[in-house]
Amino acid sequence: MTRGRFIAFEGGEGMGKSTQARMLAESLRESGLTVTLTREPGGTPGAEAIRELLLAPPGSGWIMEAEALLFAAARADHVAHSIRPALDSGGWVICDRFIDSSRAYQGVAGEMGDDAIMGLHAFGSAGLMPDLTIMIEAPQDIVSARLAERDGDNSDAIGGRTSAYHAAVNEAFRDLASREPARFAIVDGAGSIEDVHRRVLSEVARRLGASE
Repeated sequence: MTRGRFIAFEGGEGMGKSTQARMLAESLRESGLTVTLTREPGGTPGAEAIRELLLAPPGSGWIMEAEALLFAAARADHVAHSIRPALDSGGWVICDRFIDSSRAYQGVAGEMGDDAIMGLHAFGSAGLMPDLTIMIEAPQDIVSARLAERDGDNSDAIGGRTSAYHAAVNEAFRDLASREPARFAIVDGAGSIEDVHRRVLSEVARRLGASE
């Protein structure tokens, strides 16, 4: 049986990743493919439990090393119980965030370094990487409006970090995309969700041969 394809959506806060991941999954299903739509942290009961610990941490919150370990643990469970079985059965997997978020958020903005994050990924998830990573970028005014609509004054523990932290995250994503152009597709997140969806479909068709 032919292995399925694995697509991850990446980018900073408020880029529209979740919406575009859902729309892509729906389009691929309409074309006859078997598609698993999932997210990180999360995607399995164990990983969803860790998600709650990460986004609403007890006490004063996690130190960065503990946060990275929790993300790696959630990802290991997710890969073992959801992503790999779906790929091995020939299905497509669409994931809202994956390892590159840990590289950007904990590795760069959290100053843990890429080697530490990728070492955890090698141990916990055997180094699984997406076939295609779609990075959505949008102007700051659009992002700010989306975040205000989505979160109001109730950001989670990670989304509510300083503007300097999130600027470092966004720059880290750009750097990853520039260093790994064969895997990354940068999609303009401006315009309507339908406009962005068409750009995503075009990249998927060009990179992986899926029908538009």
